[in-house]
Amino acid sequence: MKKKTGNDKTNESKISRREFMSGAAAAMAFTIVPRHVLGGEGHTAPSEKLNVAGVGVGGMGGVNLSKLANENIVALCDVDEKYAAETFKLYPNAKKYRDYRKMLEKQKDIEAVVVATPDHTHAVIAMAAMQMGKHVYVQKPLTYSVYEARMLTEAARKYKVATQMGNQGHSGEGVRLTCEWIWDGVIGDVREVHAWTNRPIWPQGIDRPTETPLVPDTLDWDLWIGPAPARPYHPAYTPLFWRGW
Repeated sequence: MKKKTGNDKTNESKISRREFMSGAAAAMAFTIVPRHVLGGEGHTAPSEKLNVAGVGVGGMGGVNLSKLANENIVALCDVDEKYAAETFKLYPNAKKYRDYRKMLEKQKDIEAVVVATPDHTHAVIAMAAMQMGKHVYVQKPLTYSVYEARMLTEAARKYKVATQMGNQGHSGEGVRLTCEWIWDGVIGDVREVHAWTNRPIWPQGIDRPTETPLVPDTLDWDLWIGPAPARPYHPAYTPLFWRGW
């Protein structure tokens, strides 16, 4: 048997780069731990956060954005600076806009858009976002007409984006339980349903205002009207009361 020399021992201690990398990879496989272990339950890694923009953030849009606190709120857009002021303050690092078209054109880091404007502008804003490859959450009612709803459906398929309508009123545990009871026949065959609501909480069934007050400096009335029939500004329409019309 050949006696080993010092050089032989040195040669035995050497390993190839391929062998080293293989060993390192194996070691890493055992040392990498799930993200939630490091950050705790509910933690979202920065690399997994969405860059979200909000359009119409003064009312319900502000509530929607508060539910996305774990994401990156990178842009806020509202035609009424006064109405949206409180939401603007909550996200000082987000860029501010009046016109959603300028926002989508200028800010390339936006990945998803929350649309919570008055109903008559839902479709045009959501369509513009989807055409640029942005995922969208659109408040209910989704659109002003069935035609607009069909167009948005086709656009979502065409541009392969994730979409969601704000149906939070029907996504709670109580509604789910009621559905399960009915589906399981717990109360027998349902033949009649009585439904009620506390709405409207806004004025309606009233005459159009005839006064033509000046448009506030903080409001872009033309952008607010959008695709709706043009009419003079009046505080009877915005904020909030537009739904009565």
